[in-house]
Amino acid sequence: MNTVKQTSVWKVKARRDNSSRGVALILTLLLLTLLVAMTLAMTIAVTSDTLISKYYRNFRASFYAADSGVNIARQYMMNQLSGNAIANGTQFSQTSAPPLSSTDSTSTLANALAQYGSSAAVANRQINLGQGSSSWPGSFYIVPSQSGTLGTTIGTPTCSVPVYTGTATNAGPYSCTNLPACTGSNCSTFAITDFDYQVPYTITAIGQSLANEQQIVEDAGTFVIDVHVGAAGGTTESFADFGTFIDQYTECSTPFAPGVLTGPFYTNSAWTFENSGSYTFTGMLSSVASTFGWDKVGNSCTNSANTSQPGFSVSMQDGYTLGAPALPLPVNDFNQKEAVVDTLGNAWTSYTTAQQDQAMNAALKTVNGSATPYPVSGTTNNGVYMAYSQSTTNGVTTNTMTGGGIYVEGNADTVELSPANPTIGGTVHTQQVITIAQGSTTTTVTEDYTSNTTTISSAVTSTSGSGHNQTTTTTTSNTTILGVPENNSTGTETAATMLYVDGNIGNSTEGLSGPGQGLGAIQNGVQMTITAAGTVSVTGDVLYATQPVTTSGSNPGSVIAGSNSGQVLGIFTATGDIDFNNQQSNNNITVDAAIAMISQNGSGGWIAGSSSNSIDTVTLVGSRVANQAKSCYCTTRNLYFDQRFSSGGFAPPWFPATTITPSSTDAVSSVVTTVQRTQWLAVY
Repeated sequence: MNTVKQTSVWKVKARRDNSSRGVALILTLLLLTLLVAMTLAMTIAVTSDTLISKYYRNFRASFYAADSGVNIARQYMMNQLSGNAIANGTQFSQTSAPPLSSTDSTSTLANALAQYGSSAAVANRQINLGQGSSSWPGSFYIVPSQSGTLGTTIGTPTCSVPVYTGTATNAGPYSCTNLPACTGSNCSTFAITDFDYQVPYTITAIGQSLANEQQIVEDAGTFVIDVHVGAAGGTTESFADFGTFIDQYTECSTPFAPGVLTGPFYTNSAWTFENSGSYTFTGMLSSVASTFGWDKVGNSCTNSANTSQPGFSVSMQDGYTLGAPALPLPVNDFNQKEAVVDTLGNAWTSYTTAQQDQAMNAALKTVNGSATPYPVSGTTNNGVYMAYSQSTTNGVTTNTMTGGGIYVEGNADTVELSPANPTIGGTVHTQQVITIAQGSTTTTVTEDYTSNTTTISSAVTSTSGSGHNQTTTTTTSNTTILGVPENNSTGTETAATMLYVDGNIGNSTEGLSGPGQGLGAIQNGVQMTITAAGTVSVTGDVLYATQPVTTSGSNPGSVIAGSNSGQVLGIFTATGDIDFNNQQSNNNITVDAAIAMISQNGSGGWIAGSSSNSIDTVTLVGSRVANQAKSCYCTTRNLYFDQRFSSGGFAPPWFPATTITPSSTDAVSSVVTTVQRTQWLAVY
């Protein structure tokens, strides 16, 4: 009985276990379905987010392309209008048309649409070509005026005439349609000198990225164009006043190197640009030629008076002048040689060599005074001379400075400039030290501005015997002179030094330098010009002890408040080159100076480095004047115009100058264009 009953219980339990079969499978299928649904939801969400991000990216890229298009088209229009003002501005009188008119607006608009409209070449409308090669791929085009958008338009110029000379015979207010006029004898002294224009504009640009998304940007405002008119002045102007002057520069020859180019630029020939870099001219750009050369690297060069060409990046911030008068060049360096002798430098141009030698014999002496004057018949023997007089009273000889500096006969192996501030008798003295090496002779000239004295020290090294019996002897001579070199060419006595070398300065490894890289060479307040009859080799930094102008920021070359004590250096050669032959360890060189390699029929130029001795960074703070543009074997070249020269009243002493002759007609001398933006709108 008991056995049978237990068997029944087992059967019931077995039946209950069999009824739970398949539950795990159902749960697994439910979980799998849930996971599939979640995966699909995540996939859809990620895909949607990717599509939205891509759409937004392309939308933003289109927006930036449109905004870039607005800026490009606006700058193009500005360049066109300023170029037209100069092209139209030949002579202004009571019968002249103003330099801008509705015709100029019409042509500017037509050119802009042809350049950047929807039918223009694709390369003109891409924003990731040339200087924008790293930009996101995109393009733009501008559209003419049409319903629903501002469109691209340029209004009729309106103007005022704020400045004129003489007496107008008609009533104001004066404008483009009512210019001040003259009659009869009044016209001989009458001239319109300024036009102030306002030209309204609107620009609509459509940008497009890689996809089909497009964005419209609209811009509106006014071009403000100030045109100054005036004849060339007939005044003497130092060549230091030019950031760069080049005499011989054939149009469509080797293009001028791109970069930020500060100060006025002038050439007696023509300027040529290339399309492989960006040009920013901060000062007036002038040329005797009536056109620019536009050189497409690897293709061809064309001539045009326009200020822009497709594929080129040229900004002329202070305007330009084409057809400017050629500037006369200095005949020779007689003035600089004379300055050493008589402090004037203004009478030797017509002197014969014999007359020069006689004048030098009467004034120049070595460290030994009257015992060794400059030979009356001239000499080619090495020597260092200064102009000073000697008088003897009661057995005491007094030396007095009569000249403007130092004359070096023959080549100078080295010239080292350094400031000094020794304490003498409890007083700190301000000194400029000039050390000149010629073979075994080293001459040191110390100009002491505190005691108003100049000391010449000559050390001659000689060797006798040989081997273990060889001995070296140095013989030193010293002379102290009352006074320091002066410049009297302007009628006012000013402490200034002309160092004239009747030969070359330097050689393959030695030359002109300061006391060391990064160290000051020109004492505060010192004014000096170094002139060589041949080539000047600059082998190391030549810096002002205190830098008077900036070399960085948005306006390099501007005066630093409290740092300008009138310190200035000029380097000049009439027949040779100035060669930056860097011998410093870090392969960079910086020179603070106005440099000139210029004369009539000359071929001088600025050379930096060589094929076997290239330079990393070359920096010139001052100005550059040359007969020819020559090579820079360098990675980077910085030329910062010393803006102290721009006033026309400041330059290195006895620096070569030119005469700007009066023109028979008045012409546009500057065009300054700015923009007043009144609306900017992104159309979504």
